[in-house]
Amino acid sequence: MSDRAPRKAASLEVHEADDGLVIYDPVHDMVHHLNPSAAIIFDLCDGARDVEAIATTLSEAYRMGGPARDQALAGLKELADRNLIHWDGHDAEAG
Repeated sequence: MSDRAPRKAASLEVHEADDGLVIYDPVHDMVHHLNPSAAIIFDLCDGARDVEAIATTLSEAYRMGGPARDQALAGLKELADRNLIHWDGHDAEAG
């Protein structure tokens, strides 16, 4: 995992749900349900925010009183493992 800014994988179909997001990945023919905190992290993966910016926003959203770097990293790892995000220079869909 990199400190560069992660971005959502291409071709995902994202739908809002009452309790987070439902995402269909047609490349891997998988449906993913993201809880509210995972949905926040996913939404922040726009290629402009690095891990620190995502951690800060997550901390503010949940009023944690300090950076939520460990929580952000865990969420990013989970999203990357599911092929929902990638970092520039690494195409998760390619391998």
